[in-house]
Formats: sequence, C-alpha cells, structure tokens
Amino acid sequence: MSDIFKPISDDRNNPSFSSADNYLQDSSTNEAGRTLLAAVVGGVVSAAGYLVYSRLPDDQKERLHGHVRQLVESRVNELRGRFNI
Repeated sequence: MSDIFKPISDDRNNPSFSSADNYLQDSSTNEAGRTLLAAVVGGVVSAAGYLVYSRLPDDQKERLHGHVRQLVESRVNELRGRFNI
C-alpha cells in the first residue's frame, strides 16, 4: 500500500473519516462491475457473430475457414521466428 493511501492512526479510531480500506473496496467493486460489463458485451457480440456465421452459405464458410487457417498459420510462423522454435 502506498503512503498516500495509508490511514493516519487517528483516522482509524474516528469513524467519520473514510479510511484507505474503504477506498480500496470501492475501487475493487468498480473493477468487478467493469469486468462484468465486459463479459456481458463479449457474450452478446459472440452470440451475434455465431448467428451471422450459422446463416452463411457453405462456400462462404469454407472461404472463411481458409482465411482463418492462413491467419493462424502466419501468427504461428511469426511466433516460431521470434522464439527460434
């Protein structure tokens, strides 16, 4: 804990002052809310993507698979080059 968030000893005994512990709890609650929002948005986007993908004709699905394979292969080759694997 950094010095600016450490409560002064008098503040611990006086309940009218908000302590650093309360500040940190509010921050973690805010982070949890953001994480939950990101998860919900990600779920909605992935569900919409699945609906679009499921309605594609077979030839477009095959072309999409080919593009994904090329992308993954290029990334794997890039990583192998970086790490000399």
